[in-house]
Amino acid sequence: MTDVEVRDVPERHRYEAWVGDERAGVAVYVAREDSARVLTHTVVEDAWEGRGVGSALARRAFDDARSGGYRVVPQCPFMAAWVASHPDRADVVADGTTP
Repeated sequence: MTDVEVRDVPERHRYEAWVGDERAGVAVYVAREDSARVLTHTVVEDAWEGRGVGSALARRAFDDARSGGYRVVPQCPFMAAWVASHPDRADVVADGTTP
């Protein structure tokens, strides 16, 4: 696994994954008024595929939801698959959505 730093960039409505000084991926979200974040799209740059970047983005998004007291709607297929394989994070999935 690559050493990935994930930053929440709320003014751009996304998480950014950085490896050194290179942006390796992003996870875009929409903050809803009902205190949920809809994870709409995840992109990992080709050079970083298979090196844990997407998982780092997902981990941060779901951990932030837990610590921030809000729910996640994993609309993005990658995020939905990730949380389905990490049931320890499913407690923050919004009611009515399936991980």
